[in-house]
Amino acid sequence: MTDIIIAGAVGLILSMLGTPLAIRLFSRRGYGQEVREDGVSAHLSKKGTPTMGGTVIVIAALLGFAASHLATLAQPTVSAMLVLFLMTGLGAVGFLDDFIKIYKQRSLGLRSGAKALGQLIVGAVFAILVVQFPNEYGITPAETKLSFLRDIGPSSIGLVAFTVWVLIMIVGFSNAVNLTDGLDGLASGATAVVLGAYVLIGNWQLRNNCIDQLGPNCYWVRDPLDLAVVAAAVLGALIGFLWWNAPPAKIFMGDTGSLALGGVLAGLAITTRTQLLLVILAGLCVIITVSVIIQVGFFKMTGKRVFRMAPLQHHFELKGWAETTIVVRFWLIAGLCAAVGLGLFYVEWMPRP
Repeated sequence: MTDIIIAGAVGLILSMLGTPLAIRLFSRRGYGQEVREDGVSAHLSKKGTPTMGGTVIVIAALLGFAASHLATLAQPTVSAMLVLFLMTGLGAVGFLDDFIKIYKQRSLGLRSGAKALGQLIVGAVFAILVVQFPNEYGITPAETKLSFLRDIGPSSIGLVAFTVWVLIMIVGFSNAVNLTDGLDGLASGATAVVLGAYVLIGNWQLRNNCIDQLGPNCYWVRDPLDLAVVAAAVLGALIGFLWWNAPPAKIFMGDTGSLALGGVLAGLAITTRTQLLLVILAGLCVIITVSVIIQVGFFKMTGKRVFRMAPLQHHFELKGWAETTIVVRFWLIAGLCAAVGLGLFYVEWMPRP
């Protein structure tokens, strides 16, 4: 538990203190947000707000994780390092996307194909490595299986199918967080509650692991404590960033932050064997992504729109809702989704009468 507290505290302090430094640095260099002219008119006033704040989140989280292990003299585990690799790799893809937007002074950065290729390369490396490195008990960071509250069924789906599934998860959730990042503080708050849930899940799996107490409801997870430390480090960094990102935002996370955070969520779901549970835990991001799919699909079929604008948060903006109202209400939905997911996780574990 000490590891978790140190990681979260260091990540929080570094992000809280480092974000205003980033704001001044990015402002001085002109690293400001470009805004779509065909978007919500109220957003035009946000043009020039410093972006790429996700770099602070990533760096603070990495340093928080490192500080935790230095303080406790614990060896970093393979599972945690793989999740941090996924976060950093996707954050690098997002950083390149953000930098191109700034350099070329436009609202679009990397071409969609190049951006997807970067995500796929990082994701493929993660997918291949995550089923390697068994510990002394033969447990690898992940198995080539689907999982909900734990791995589903005794049969493997095969490395190729598993890799494709992992890539779908990584690209899907990194883009889902990216779509959620449309209003001040929205993505930060929505992902924070999911990370909080994974701190609890990792800690619970540690206390009920099959190595220390073999039983019908124990967990075969390789490094649950270190995964909770990763979640805590990122959570602390995200809360520190949210202090400055809350409405009205003084800095945006950009694709650097949104892709990195989506990667962390997918990585934690895969290594804690809760892949499908993430759909519920990160329900708000899923709902927002589905709204875009519905809007695009319905428009292509009928030439008409279901929503005034997609993603969903912009629909309510155009209906006249205040930005802070949307953000707070969506945070509440995100919290409810995380609570339902945690409830399912706990109920499944409860011994049967």
